[in-house]
Amino acid sequence: MIIRKQFDEVMVPNYAPSQMIPVKGEGSKVWDQAGKEYIDFAGGIAVNALGHCHPELVNILQTQGQTLWHLSNVWTNEPALELATQLCKATFAEQVLFANSGAEANEAALKLARIHAKKQFNNAKTEIIAFENSFHGRTLFTVSTGGQAKYTEGFEPLPGDITHLPFNNLAAIEYHISDRTCAVIVEPIQGEGGIIAAEPVFLEGLRALCSKYNALLIFDEIQTGMGRTGNLFAYQGYQVTPDILTTAKALGCGFPIGAMLTTRSIGNSFAVGSHGSTYGGNPLACAVALKALELINDATLLAGVRQRQQMFVSGLQQLNHKIGLFRDIRGEGLLIGCELKPAWKGKARLLLTRAEEQGVLILTAGPDIVRLAPSLIIPYPDIKKGLQRLAQAMLAIKVGL
Repeated sequence: MIIRKQFDEVMVPNYAPSQMIPVKGEGSKVWDQAGKEYIDFAGGIAVNALGHCHPELVNILQTQGQTLWHLSNVWTNEPALELATQLCKATFAEQVLFANSGAEANEAALKLARIHAKKQFNNAKTEIIAFENSFHGRTLFTVSTGGQAKYTEGFEPLPGDITHLPFNNLAAIEYHISDRTCAVIVEPIQGEGGIIAAEPVFLEGLRALCSKYNALLIFDEIQTGMGRTGNLFAYQGYQVTPDILTTAKALGCGFPIGAMLTTRSIGNSFAVGSHGSTYGGNPLACAVALKALELINDATLLAGVRQRQQMFVSGLQQLNHKIGLFRDIRGEGLLIGCELKPAWKGKARLLLTRAEEQGVLILTAGPDIVRLAPSLIIPYPDIKKGLQRLAQAMLAIKVGL
């Protein structure tokens, strides 16, 4: 039998997973090796947007798996072309580049921004502006662009000409941005940084400044995309259109795929061989993502996200009124952050552990933030049951267990 101890023996110590090993998932529930049930409020970190083993996704995976799995980029394939077409129809985009992950999609976006600036303007236009407490991936380029030093320590020297400025501080951008700036990359909601939403005036200001200085505005929608906020993509709720958008996580609802979306005039700055990905755009991933996009880009489903948000927030506020662990409950759609009060500062991971013991899976976003990112179609009874279990975990923290 597989046991947790084997992780410590055969895996590089890059993660510290729970002692519990899930072995089965269905909808918004998972079960461990002992058969214990858990309500899933984590969603694979905003990945399992349609829950576990959605029957239509399973069917597509099986069908495509019996048809065509993989081709090199010497050839194209039907699922990739159809997915790109539908993404363009659903967004501002005119062109798509597929990758395997969010980090790879952001890597492509940053490289495109640099080469576009050099081809269209001059070789000195290389600065990338990013934001403090941001997160854009773990490749060396994307981790350098992310605004959290803990993720870059030990990996120096880092790629240069990246400037980090305060999030939601438009004055700082106005003071710093120049004709040397080739791009500004921003998360509409900072996920790993604590579930901090961008203010509409901030994103509107970024758009205006990028247009003024011929810099590309890149929206990192790895975590906010594919229905998470109640819009297909968060930019549509802000009514601010970026030049490049990146998406992954829920794009494949658990099957690895990422994408960079842009306009033709920008995308054409890449030439044959400028960038590449062995698995990017493979027919298996694209077939699953195409079905996921069809299911999520639905007015009824997206309205249901907002209804579920109200149920979550109302339930969390009621729990907090009785137990009093949180100083703030925030977020958009089904990306929700609960910030712990100073008395319980640093105990988000402990609350995750206590929640697991009670049979509900949650996430953290730093040491002080509990993060919830459940399925967009989580059944209402599962929300109620999961909140009841979370209440027991909160009580355990409060009494010091």
